[in-house]
Amino acid sequence: MQVEEKLRQAISVGRFKPGERLVERELCEMIGVGRTSIREALRQLEAEGLITSFPHRGPVVSTISYEEAAQLYTVRALLESFAGQQFAEQGTEEDMADLELRVKEFSDAAQADSRERLLAAKTAFYECLTNGSKNVVVKQILTSLHNRVTLLRMTSMTQPGRLEHSVEEIQAIAAAIRERDGPKAAAACKYHIDMAARVALEHLPRD
Repeated sequence: MQVEEKLRQAISVGRFKPGERLVERELCEMIGVGRTSIREALRQLEAEGLITSFPHRGPVVSTISYEEAAQLYTVRALLESFAGQQFAEQGTEEDMADLELRVKEFSDAAQADSRERLLAAKTAFYECLTNGSKNVVVKQILTSLHNRVTLLRMTSMTQPGRLEHSVEEIQAIAAAIRERDGPKAAAACKYHIDMAARVALEHLPRD
């Protein structure tokens, strides 16, 4: 696993909180790499918006405002709806088989008490969804959005009752794609993101 992915995961699961300062020496010890590798990873995560660097303070985990989060989810819902419809209409049988696997992995992870496993399974599902859309530009943009939403994903998924609903929503997306029903897949994707957004935004202060 790349250094930047290890740092991204640490932020995702709450090992580092929004606003927390990231100390290079501590990161080197945690991951077991040199300062050069850590600095390169921090630059990448800063480009993704996960980290913000301040003069005389250094890198800190970024915070997301209510308005920014609302905008992220709005754009994500539009693009994932498109990706779901494209997958249903253009995905191959191999794509479909991979989707079934990713849905099962997420469902199994939801039964286990592991944030790391849960996030890995959800990330794999979204990667499969974008791959199946056969649209490289949408994949690139959504990957960037997913990385940014990393700061909010565990907040959403760990709320009481949310994970069970999330599994059902993922299964509904897969079912619509299997049926080759583009509009139904798009609607299922939008509903899933809308529900995640509603939960996440409830836990962010309004400006």
